[in-house]
Amino acid sequence: MKKQRKLFCEISPLTYRISVEKGILLRHVSDLSHGVRFAQKRQEKHLPVLVYRHGSLIRRRLGNVDMQLQENKAVNLSIAAPKVSGVLIRPGETFSFWKLVGRTTKSRGYREGLMIARGNTSQGVGGGMCQFTNLIHWMVLHSELTIVEHHHHDGVDLFPDFNRTIPFGTGTSITYNYLDYRVKNNTQNTYQLLTWVDGEYLRGELRALRPQTFSFHVHAVNEHFVHEEDGTYRCGEVMRDQLDRKTGEIVSQQVIRKNHAKVMYELDA
Repeated sequence: MKKQRKLFCEISPLTYRISVEKGILLRHVSDLSHGVRFAQKRQEKHLPVLVYRHGSLIRRRLGNVDMQLQENKAVNLSIAAPKVSGVLIRPGETFSFWKLVGRTTKSRGYREGLMIARGNTSQGVGGGMCQFTNLIHWMVLHSELTIVEHHHHDGVDLFPDFNRTIPFGTGTSITYNYLDYRVKNNTQNTYQLLTWVDGEYLRGELRALRPQTFSFHVHAVNEHFVHEEDGTYRCGEVMRDQLDRKTGEIVSQQVIRKNHAKVMYELDA
């Protein structure tokens, strides 16, 4: 049997670093060539209409993960949150997480935190940013904003549910800067993101200049576990209902995620 040839990025730490920097450069070139208008203006004054509010517990019990990584994540989130908070997403503008947060380096105060790569847990400087984009994504799902870039930790269910408040499958995966989380404002309304850390939770609000035409309800359906040849899988769908704000009637329904994720932990009988 022929031995599988290694990718360039897998040869050594140096070739991996070269591949990463190449990806970062290509993303910068792509943004310049496409002329994307990014959301960058901030204002302290809050827009009047609250679209959605959410809090995400920072120190969650995640299997056997070292709790020090959770403490470091709290520090990382406290550094990143002010870089996003107050940003306005005006008509025609695109919100980019990495454009606002920038590189999460040790020189900027970031610490080693939990990261997920290729379906496995690891650690790295700036770990924990996925929780930040998870929060933003969950709020955006309740708005009329358009998600234009969203990556997911595909195919794996790494940790058992503990204090889960949102459906499985609504998470995000990001890597500076070529795996980004981006949202475009194709409406005539102006939106604003507020994000902060209060010690226990990462909190956020999505606000708007005017009320939305619709409201949204995001929920899981048909969740179940199945045994297959190579293990147990978590299955189900995540639905997004669009509702008329005046009548409360469902205008449309959309399946935004179909889950088929291999369970990487021991299940109770």
